[in-house]
Amino acid sequence: MTQAAKKIFSYAVKAVVLVLAFYFIYTKVSSNDNLRRFRTLIEHINNTQVAVVLSFVFLLMIVNWVLEALKWRFLTRSLTTISVYQAVESVFCGLTWAVFTPNRLGEYGGRVMFLPPRRRIHGVFAMAVGSIGQMVLTNVLGITALLWFGYTFLHLQLWLLLAAISLGMLVVVLLLVFYFNISAVVNLLDRIKPLKKYHRFFGIMSRYRSKELNRIMLFCMARFAVFTFQYYLVMHLLIPGLNAFFIVMMVLILFFIQSILPSLDLIDVGVRSITATTFFAYVTNQQIAVIAGVSSIWFINLIVPAILGSVFVFKMKFF
Repeated sequence: MTQAAKKIFSYAVKAVVLVLAFYFIYTKVSSNDNLRRFRTLIEHINNTQVAVVLSFVFLLMIVNWVLEALKWRFLTRSLTTISVYQAVESVFCGLTWAVFTPNRLGEYGGRVMFLPPRRRIHGVFAMAVGSIGQMVLTNVLGITALLWFGYTFLHLQLWLLLAAISLGMLVVVLLLVFYFNISAVVNLLDRIKPLKKYHRFFGIMSRYRSKELNRIMLFCMARFAVFTFQYYLVMHLLIPGLNAFFIVMMVLILFFIQSILPSLDLIDVGVRSITATTFFAYVTNQQIAVIAGVSSIWFINLIVPAILGSVFVFKMKFF
């Protein structure tokens, strides 16, 4: 492929990405009644309070994705050296790709394009380690919250409750063992003959020892604390009397359900709303406020970063 052809191809792909991203964003946001409900609800709240809370939530969004960028930089340090700013660029660019791809798979492509060409496939598996860490944390906390929910609100029979606790704790232990023994998983993959020839790619996952995995998990925990606090702030703004502990536990369940369901980022808001209203109904009857709050967080945490990331799409290097 000639240099001119490469340039044309590069610009064409970037243009397609931007058109798809903005089309999906415009379509979903313009038809989102829940965002309009959120605006209506905050009209009846003190303007200063609304401004302070939303400003803080936006700030936490930046903190959240900067933490993810630092985690990404840490994950790729054995592959190449990237600055914090480059890591931020790649993370936001990945979010632009994520909004129109199933299960946010485009996020991988958006990020690794900022790595040297020979390190991009390795980068996918490095990113997978971080994603597994976030998934394990979400599932461990979510299962714990679900067990609490079953005990508190469903009043299960003792034998059923004990069975649920036993199964839940077994899954939690298996998830933690899986994450902190990723190298053992790689060894198992090596025993599958068709996959063995690709070891040079997925073998990157076995480089992360306990010390590195602990560091990655700390990044995951910090991010989890940030976006949980975001939900608390918005829910407390809309439903001031709602117990803080209840908010946190319901949010943990929301994240868990969301993590196990296949979805598209832009459709994901519907999944979040249904899940939130189902579980929050046990602690409040203000369902419209719950849906509006979930939609506002979706907009701030995913749509705004995706729009910001569109700037960095032009910096991707395909060749």
